[in-house]
This record gives sequence, structure tokens and C-alpha cells, in this order.
Amino acid sequence: MKLPYLLHKKKTLLLSAGIAVVIASIVYGGYRYLELRKEKIALEGNVAELEKEVGGLEGSLLSVRADLENAKNENSSLTQSLSVEQNKNSAFEAQIKDISNTVGMLRKLSETDPELLKKYSRVYFLSENYVPAQLSGIDHQYLYDQKKPQLILSGVSPYIDGMLAAANRDGIKLRVVSAFRSFYEQASLKLSYKVTYGTGANKFSADQGYSEHQLGTAVDLTTPEIGDAFVKFDGSAAYKWLGDNAYKYGFTLSYPKGNLYYQYEPWHWRFVGVALATKLHNSGEYFYNLSQREIDEFLISFFD
Repeated sequence: MKLPYLLHKKKTLLLSAGIAVVIASIVYGGYRYLELRKEKIALEGNVAELEKEVGGLEGSLLSVRADLENAKNENSSLTQSLSVEQNKNSAFEAQIKDISNTVGMLRKLSETDPELLKKYSRVYFLSENYVPAQLSGIDHQYLYDQKKPQLILSGVSPYIDGMLAAANRDGIKLRVVSAFRSFYEQASLKLSYKVTYGTGANKFSADQGYSEHQLGTAVDLTTPEIGDAFVKFDGSAAYKWLGDNAYKYGFTLSYPKGNLYYQYEPWHWRFVGVALATKLHNSGEYFYNLSQREIDEFLISFFD
């Protein structure tokens, strides 16, 4: 009887222990449930706060995006306005430049003697009072007669010096026989020619007031070998050199063969400016073949 009793008691103890374990588990589970519920509620609260913050941030982001879009639109508008103003400034600058250039050209024209490109030689008349604004002596080494100083318009001086020096480098010894002559010097020269040649002097010598020499821009040239025998100048190497190069220094032949003014003068060269001399050379034209209107267009570049 004792063994069954013991077994029953053991079962009872085990059952009690099991019940106790179940109860403990239920109690612990309830406790954990409550703890987890608290944590869930807390987390839900945190999530709500975070969602609220996220909502606020999204609102701020939308506001920032709107501000950026507005700023972009403003910037685009400012850029367009700036571009418009820059275009206006560029237009004003171009206008100012044009006005400055025009003023410069007008000043340049006002400072350039209009007589320098007139068609003299029985066309225009220079009064006895006309004298070039400023004259300079031609380097004596280039004078045919070094005892007779020769003057030329000061602005032309560097051009004649450059031409004579270039010819010298090429083995052509050009020499100046005559340059500037005043109204009265021309009158005296013409009178002496009339005494010698009679009315035939009109074919090769201008009356006073009609000579290019009075402008101070014309020169009569020769070489030591030719001297004053000008008729030989036509067939010389010096004449050929001038035909090929004089225009580079602004000089042109005034009285070619067949001209309507004087006999052919291959020794007589007039400064008309590099631009006009180059045009005449390239086109095969001569100064007196052009209209005065065409010639006057080159006055602005006379000393360029």
C-alpha cells in the first residue's frame, strides 16, 4: 500500500509543480505583455512624434523648394535683365566708339591741309600767300647739289627719306634736284625758262600758283650718272625702281606719257599718301585721271 501512495504523492507534487510553472509562466507572460505594451505605446508615441517631425520637415522642404524655384525664377529674370542691360551697354559702347571715331576722323581732316590733294597744274590755283604749314630739310646726302638745301613738307619727310634710303640699299642712288618752291621762286623759274625756250616753256613748266612744288609734296629726281640731263631718266634703272616701289612710300608719277597738262616728266614725283598711291599703282591709273571727289576720299589717310 505504501508504494501506490508514494506514487500518488509524487504525481501530486509533479502536478503542483507543473501548475506552479504554468501559473509562473502566465504571470511572467502577463508581466512581459504589460512591459511590451508599455514599450509599444512609448514607441507609438515616438513614431507619432517622428511622423510629426517628418511632416514638418516635408513642409519645410516644400517651402525650401518653393523658395528655390522663386529664387531660380528671380535669378532667370535678373539674368535676362542683366543681359538686356549688357546689350544696351554694348550698343552704347559701339555708339560711343563710332562717335569717337567720327570725331577723330573729323579732327584728323581738320588738321590735314585740303590743298595737299588738289589737282593743280592748270586746274586749281594756289595764291602767292600759300606756304606749307611746316617744312623740313631733306637729308643732304640725298641732294644732287649739296650746296642747295631742299625743303619738303614735314609730314612727308619720313616718307621721302624712307624711299631714298630703300633705293640706296637696292643700289639705286636717287638724288633730289628740286623740292619745295614758293610762288615767287616758281615765277622766277618760269621766267628764266621763257627767256630760254619762249612759249615752249609752257609744255614743261607750270605757271606760279599752279605748280605742285608749291605744296611741298613734289620732288624732281635724278641720279649722279644722269645729272640734270632729265631726258635720260626715262630709260634708267632709277625710273624702273620708282615705278615698282615709289607707291610703297606714297609717291606717284604726276605727268605720265599722254597726260593733258605737261610733257612727260618721268623725274617728277608727288606724294599723295600710301593709300592713294597704292590704289593708283594697283589699278594702273594716274592722279590726274581721277575725279577730285575720288581723290578727296583719301585725304583722311594722307599721312597714314
